[in-house]
Amino acid sequence: MWQTKRHRGTGRSLCFTLCILLWFMEGRLCLGSDILSEGDSLSGSDTLISENGTFEMGFFCKKTGTSDNLYLGIWYKDFKEKTIVWVANRRTPLRNMPSSRLEISEDGIVLFEGFDKVWSSGMSSIYPGSFEAVLLDIGNLIVRDVSKPSIILWQSFDHPTDTWLPGAKLGFHKVNNKRQRLLSSWKSADDPSSGMFSVELSPDETDGYILKWNMSDKYWWSGPWNGTGFGSVPEMSFITNFSLVSNENETYYTYKIVNPSVLTMLRLMPSGMFQQFTSFKFFNNWDLLFSQPRNQNAVIASCGAFGIFSENSSTTCSCLKGFSSISAEPIPGNDWFSGCGRKNHLQCENSTSGKGKEDGYLKISTIKLPANSNVYLAQNDKQCKSACTQNCTCTAYAFSDRGCLVWEGALYDVRQLSNNDNSKQDLYLKVSNSDLPDTPGKRKILEVAVAVLVPLVVLFSGGFIGCFYTRKIKQKGNKSSGQDLLSFDFSYSGNRTDDVTNRLEAGNEDFNLPMFSYASVSKATDDFSAEAKLGEGGFGAVYKGKLMNGQEIAVKRLSQRSAQGFIEFRNEIELIAKLQHRNLVRLLGCSVDQDESILIYEYLPNKSLDFFLFDSKKQNILEWATRVRIIEGIAQGLVYLHEYSRLRIVHRDLKASNILLDSEMNPKISDFGMARMFGGNNSQANTQRIVGTYGYMAPEYAMEGFFSIKSDVFSFGVLVLEILSGKKNTGFYQKDSLNLLGHTWELWTSNRGVTLLEPALGSPKPSLLRYINLGLLCVQENPNDRPTMSTVISMLKNEFAPLPAPKQPAFTLSRSLMNTASSSNSTGGNYSVNSLTVSMVEPR
Repeated sequence: MWQTKRHRGTGRSLCFTLCILLWFMEGRLCLGSDILSEGDSLSGSDTLISENGTFEMGFFCKKTGTSDNLYLGIWYKDFKEKTIVWVANRRTPLRNMPSSRLEISEDGIVLFEGFDKVWSSGMSSIYPGSFEAVLLDIGNLIVRDVSKPSIILWQSFDHPTDTWLPGAKLGFHKVNNKRQRLLSSWKSADDPSSGMFSVELSPDETDGYILKWNMSDKYWWSGPWNGTGFGSVPEMSFITNFSLVSNENETYYTYKIVNPSVLTMLRLMPSGMFQQFTSFKFFNNWDLLFSQPRNQNAVIASCGAFGIFSENSSTTCSCLKGFSSISAEPIPGNDWFSGCGRKNHLQCENSTSGKGKEDGYLKISTIKLPANSNVYLAQNDKQCKSACTQNCTCTAYAFSDRGCLVWEGALYDVRQLSNNDNSKQDLYLKVSNSDLPDTPGKRKILEVAVAVLVPLVVLFSGGFIGCFYTRKIKQKGNKSSGQDLLSFDFSYSGNRTDDVTNRLEAGNEDFNLPMFSYASVSKATDDFSAEAKLGEGGFGAVYKGKLMNGQEIAVKRLSQRSAQGFIEFRNEIELIAKLQHRNLVRLLGCSVDQDESILIYEYLPNKSLDFFLFDSKKQNILEWATRVRIIEGIAQGLVYLHEYSRLRIVHRDLKASNILLDSEMNPKISDFGMARMFGGNNSQANTQRIVGTYGYMAPEYAMEGFFSIKSDVFSFGVLVLEILSGKKNTGFYQKDSLNLLGHTWELWTSNRGVTLLEPALGSPKPSLLRYINLGLLCVQENPNDRPTMSTVISMLKNEFAPLPAPKQPAFTLSRSLMNTASSSNSTGGNYSVNSLTVSMVEPR
């Protein structure tokens, strides 16, 4: 990507060395050609060059963090600094240069890494004939039928990245759910993946185009279309002719060059600035024609993550306290889009959590609060602080006239205000204890304390050690009964007994989880009475309990006959005790006293999703907005498991009965007894023991025992379609459909997708087809075709971004597949109540 030079030291030189290898790798394509035909491949240093030599396409390397990434792109040829105008695989970089290649197939152009398909143009194989790819002299890569070269089957101009070239279109299709042709910035100068900024057509066709942050918040407008240009940027018409085209199929703006000896491009920078560059042919360098917005302070989040903007300061951008710039070099000018990172990790993020000093909060006064907060129910500042403290992903909180506001993840668009600004607020930023300032007199008190305590420690250490060993001897002679659950305060960590340690810590793991006596658990559940019983599954029963302080809990008691043995019991403790996310059920403690295996969870009053979803009398409680929130919450929980938790986790038993609902119908993923952890970069495995629930299991797992994060994506897709339709996948039959997946596919391919919507929801919703499209993408048969959960989140947030066309789902070809797959809880009336069931099945 063309940008101001920014050296990265050793990391940059390593990437440069790897890129040099491209020039020594032999390709099968003759250099200088503008056509890639069937049987040809593009690899190594091979390039396509447009007919007049203006553009070139090939592989280029970028250093992102510690990774050397390879991309397929198009750039202006022979410029001093390579000007990347289009990137094919911006979401899926290549790692292995020797095995990377571009080929022509029935899917159009396909990018391979070894035998794995990394990216394709996504053309349907219904087109007969022979294809070829051509790089045009306007920078457009097209795929056409050799026998009918005038018919373009696919073109890169329909899928722009961050650059708008002459002849390309910015707008949307009126068919295909108004699929947008929009620009999205690079994440940084060295990372072509989608950044935080976008350019798109205004909803009113004659209102020009707008710049957005995070695909939602508008921060600049071009001004209305006046027939020749835009009100706010008359410079755009100096060397170009703009036009607006609107017909029954599409609406778009496009432009062409007035002087053919001039090159130009419009580019959305990673900083959020929209700029036009010009150059005369053969000069091979760019001049800036205009940059919008004119003031950087108009750009939302212009200081990047954890940056703070101050217009009255000598440096408009700086890092919040406890943070420092993540750039390897001093940042030139106001180019702060890379943002800031923590100087010290939070204690709750460390693997030794619980052994260091507690995190604290810094008060940031007189500011405009960051964007994208979540509202929590809290009566006062103390409760609001507690909500943030209990969630490790929470980075800040504020208790204002709007209530308790909590932020998770990076903070954007923090702005310092003047003291007389009535909109000023206070923000409490979570930081490591080492980043907290010393309080007055703290250092002096510490010195006095050390002087007094050291002699006392020396004096009493012998007696203390003697008492300690005496107590340990007594503990070994008496069976420990654990702590008292009834009076336990879950804001503090408890101490485990030796009995628990012997059974659960065989692997020397520290679960940092309170352990309780059987007697106290029994008392909390009224001796496991029938009245306290919430439900029962293959693991045993779930009971409702109550502590002396009034807190309600859910108690899962492992049956002696349960298929879930002690290994799975330990597995769930090991996993969920280390997870903290608002969309994951919270494990409060456990008991292994008196040969019992008991788990104690937060109580969720609205039971499980299937309780409402598959009951005709309760379905109307799940309104459209609630269903959308449930889908998004499940997606957020899975992203955390797959990408943001300390270890990558595959759930393996995601289903409606394992989605619990809190008092506000927010979803929480439960039941981690079958989950698997992966360390490092591993994300897949094979097993001979198939566990889970048919109907939700991915085909590669159900048939071959192969599972990965894409297995959870498949289960998520099934859930999405069930939530939209109100019907079970395996309990659903139509005349020509094997299951819900087959029925949905039939409706989708016949343009009747809106009829999938559950009747209780009334008329079809505008975004229904987009959610059906998303669900079908997740249940595609080939796991490589399914999106990752982070991509799913992007699809959910970016409402107008185009979605790929789905391929036929798994388990839709023959009824025999349906006959051999039955869910362990597929009977229509079954549901679980606050249950954390584990279904274990063996393939037939």
